[in-house]
Amino acid sequence: MKKIRFAIALSSLAAVALVGCASHLSGNRVTAKLEPTRGNTTSGTVTFVQTGDGVQVSGEVRGLKPDSEHGFHIHEKGDCSSGDGMSTGGHYNPGGKPHGAHGSGEHHTGDLPSLKADKYGVAAFSFVSRSISVAGPTNDITGKGLIVHRDPDDYKTQPTGNAGPRLACAVIAAK
Repeated sequence: MKKIRFAIALSSLAAVALVGCASHLSGNRVTAKLEPTRGNTTSGTVTFVQTGDGVQVSGEVRGLKPDSEHGFHIHEKGDCSSGDGMSTGGHYNPGGKPHGAHGSGEHHTGDLPSLKADKYGVAAFSFVSRSISVAGPTNDITGKGLIVHRDPDDYKTQPTGNAGPRLACAVIAAK
């Protein structure tokens, strides 16, 4: 009988621990539902999950020019109301760094790796960023804008990377 009570107590404790972990994980997960800007057809969904000292970024974007590369950035304002994506402002850059390639030297916090579309105009991706956080004390992207650009990012032109017009816009939010 003692063994059964112990097993029940242990199972209850494990269930409470799992619920605690699940609520902790959901607080460190945000998504961005990309909608096309005026005159464009680009759309998709991006998920950001805090994993230790990095953020796992994964998603799929459709409606891109086939076999092409597109600038991909987190912008300072979570506002897609302008129709052209310009209401998101500039790249998210709380550290005041120059624009550059993600994971390679100095760069804006919002500089992400460019998207590479396949022959069907779809970019599927998954990478870890150590520049951003989800609900963290610094560089939190919750409530910021996410933009897909028409052109590749040259990683040199200041402050934008010369990535051209904004094809799709999203607000990064908890769901």
